[in-house]
Order: sequence, then structure tokens, then C-alpha cells
Amino acid sequence: MTDFKPTLSVVTIVYNNVKDIERTMLSVLNQTYQNIEYIVVDGLSTDGTLEIINNYKAKIAKLISEKDEGIYDAMNKGLAAATGDYVIFMNSGDEFYATDTVANVFSSAHDADIYYGETEMINGEGQSLGQRRHHAPKQFTWRSFKYGMSISHQAIYIRRSLTERYDRKYHLSADIDWILRAAKKAKKIVNVNQYVAKYLVGGMSKTRHRQSLTERFDIMKRYYGLVPTLFNHAVIAFNLGWYWVWNRRTND
Repeated sequence: MTDFKPTLSVVTIVYNNVKDIERTMLSVLNQTYQNIEYIVVDGLSTDGTLEIINNYKAKIAKLISEKDEGIYDAMNKGLAAATGDYVIFMNSGDEFYATDTVANVFSSAHDADIYYGETEMINGEGQSLGQRRHHAPKQFTWRSFKYGMSISHQAIYIRRSLTERYDRKYHLSADIDWILRAAKKAKKIVNVNQYVAKYLVGGMSKTRHRQSLTERFDIMKRYYGLVPTLFNHAVIAFNLGWYWVWNRRTND
């Protein structure tokens, strides 16, 4: 097999996050893999974020700094600017798991439509909080999200030709719909069987949890049907309850 070294477009979305942006950028810029197109989309930050970004401007393929209409508008701008064979979103606060992560992903298999792996949660100080509660499925298909988003967007590499714009009618959960649309068209999906990303816990989907759940239900109803989605949410509620009970016992 010949060396498979496609170009990866890495997109970072940021707005007023001076605390985390440099950590995220360095996780991209320090990758051992060479064929990376780095795109940063800033929402016209006013807290010093833009100054940090400009320190690395020579290493950024494209910098967009302008007002946007929310995170998915900004992500659509990044997607439109991307020219790579594959695309991944590594938004401010999140990181590639290690400096050789991208190299390991593309050496795992040749010419897949989607590559994915596992995600580690971190807190605001960068300390590990362990694996995500939703573990990545052994073999991902578009049906795999029926019990929840089992792959985070930081941990999935999608062939750019399969991607479409984010649906902005969703304000918190459009990434689920975006991944599922691509996954339905994918022919070859590869689990790299390793940690590939670090995810900063928190964000809008946590602070506006009810709206996030409503959007997720609507998305899953469209893909899986109303009755199956009602049943699956009952399973999700049971599993979540058991998860918290178990963790409470182990922490007592």
C-alpha cells in the first residue's frame, strides 16, 4: 500500500476565549503530520483572543475574523473555506489527543470516508476527567446515534466531499445532524481504536440543556422515526440514571 497522506482541513471556531485558544492552536500546529490546512474562524473577539491568534498567523492557512450569527454560522464559514480531502472541527478549548494523533489516524487505513476514535474529557485546567460517558461504537454507522451522540465532533474525520452545510435551524445540536448526513453517504468507516481528542466539558449545550435535548429528539425522530426514538430515549434515561447512581456509589 502506498503512503496515504491526504490533506486535512482543521477548523477552529472561537469567540472571546483567551484562556483556551492557544492550547487548542498548539495542539494543531504541533502535529507531526505535515498535510494540514489550518483554518481559524474568530467571531471578532475583544478579549485578547485575536492577539494570540495573530502570534501564529504565519502558520494559519486562513484566518476569518468577523461577526457571525452563532457557532454553526461560524462553522459553515470554516467549512466553506476548507479545501482539504478531509475536515475536522477542533474548536477553542478542545485538543488533539497527542502530537502524532493525525498521523496515526491516516496510517490506520487507506482512503476511508470517515475515521473516528475515542474522546477524553478535560476540565478548564486541562486535567483529565476520563473517557466520555458515551463510548465510541465498535463499528459506527448512521444508526449509531440512536442512543445518543456516541462520537464527539472533535473525534471524527470526514471526507470533505461528503459534508454539507450545518443546518442553522438547530442552535445547539446541528453537529449531530451534520455527522449523520455524512455517515449515511459513507461507504467505508474506520474505527482507529485509540483516543484522538480531548474535549473541554461545558459549553452552550450544557448551560441550555433542555433546548439541546429538544433539538436532539427532533433530529433523531427525523432519522429513526417517532416510535423508535421514544423507545430509545427511555433507554437513554434509564442508562443515564444508572450511570449517576453507580458513580455516586463509587464516589461515596
